[in-house]
Amino acid sequence: MKTLLATDGSPEATMALRAASRFLRKSRNEFSVVCAAPEPMVQTATKAVKRDGKRLGEAYRKRIARETESILSVARDVLATEGVEAKAITQFGSPSGVILSMTEDYDVTVVGATGRKDQFLVGIGPVAGRVVEHGAGTVLVVREPSTDGSWRALVAVDGSRASQAAVNALKMYFDIGGAEITLMHVVETPWIHLGLNPEWLDYPNELLDRVDPEIQLEFELGREAEIVVERAEVQLEDYTLGLKSVIREGNPATEILGEAELGDYDLIVLGATGVSDLKHQMLGSVSAKVAAQARCSVAVVKIREQ
Repeated sequence: MKTLLATDGSPEATMALRAASRFLRKSRNEFSVVCAAPEPMVQTATKAVKRDGKRLGEAYRKRIARETESILSVARDVLATEGVEAKAITQFGSPSGVILSMTEDYDVTVVGATGRKDQFLVGIGPVAGRVVEHGAGTVLVVREPSTDGSWRALVAVDGSRASQAAVNALKMYFDIGGAEITLMHVVETPWIHLGLNPEWLDYPNELLDRVDPEIQLEFELGREAEIVVERAEVQLEDYTLGLKSVIREGNPATEILGEAELGDYDLIVLGATGVSDLKHQMLGSVSAKVAAQARCSVAVVKIREQ
């Protein structure tokens, strides 16, 4: 397992390092911490600049290298207090560009929800947003956890390949031995359009066979939801401190965000894919909305399109 942690030296980034080390498995995990050093500003090419450009550029790079080395030194010290030994990496370029160029080589990429330039921003910063949208593997967007003790995770499952990848990533990359896990499945239903309510699901099967086909569909979706959750429970039952499940009806992103806030979770885990069939066409927008609007940390587990 390989984990990449990004820092810009801000308090938000330092908090993200601490929180990530709490969430992630430490054994057999190679940690690297990267700091992106900005490239020199391009100026109008006067004769003086052309003559001294190389010298000025070298001086700039040395100064920036010292600053990033200092930031990385602090980051490694912070991680050391959490029992993590990390390799320090400096690269020149934009933060999002540097991080995205490295995600293919890591299983988990950690970014703070906001950075030094986003301290007054509500939601998610542009760097984290780009990494969530374009990064590979598992992208962990970290916000300050609500507690220092055992942590709680909300895992969205829908039976898709992306959902399966999310459950697998949770087992492989996260330290869930002392965590409380809630599996959540959201059924998108047309109850509002029908003017009905879920009490229809209490009717015997033989009556359901004689009602509107759309009601029968809702009954089948409910059955499918139970199967999806039960399968995920079997996969996780031996890995976690406590395991429970919830099934909701409505808009997936809205329901996930609502449950996360109501249950005071520390982490949301969900899959994302570019597949655009009818069943999964909303998955990408769900992961982006949850990552941007959640008040807790969010792990978005990517799979390649087929």
